[in-house]
Amino acid sequence: MKTLLLIFLGGGIGSVFRYATSLFVQKFYTGIIPYATFITNILGCFLIGLFVGFLEKKHGLNSDLKYLFITGFCGGYTTFSAFGIENFNLLQTQNTAIAFVYIGSSILFGLAAVWLGLFIMK
Repeated sequence: MKTLLLIFLGGGIGSVFRYATSLFVQKFYTGIIPYATFITNILGCFLIGLFVGFLEKKHGLNSDLKYLFITGFCGGYTTFSAFGIENFNLLQTQNTAIAFVYIGSSILFGLAAVWLGLFIMK
């Protein structure tokens, strides 16, 4: 139960930060390129790198802080950060082909799923 509460708390805070990031970016840019999502994704990847690096160095990844900051906050902020760390780990373990298949298929199937969802609802 404690783990779920940590994830819930971190996820809620991450979602609020995502919204705040979007508002901040939209204040300065209103063009066609979705910079708010781009910046959120890149910042989320940076943050998950910081959190994983810090926790590996100081606490070990089995810490409750993992659930609060990595699963919760980063997951609420952007799941792209999880996608980034997973692919980084695949590349670090010499699973380059799997990483690129995962990246390509995630993009392809993700776009196809959006299209299918929209098609079904029409």
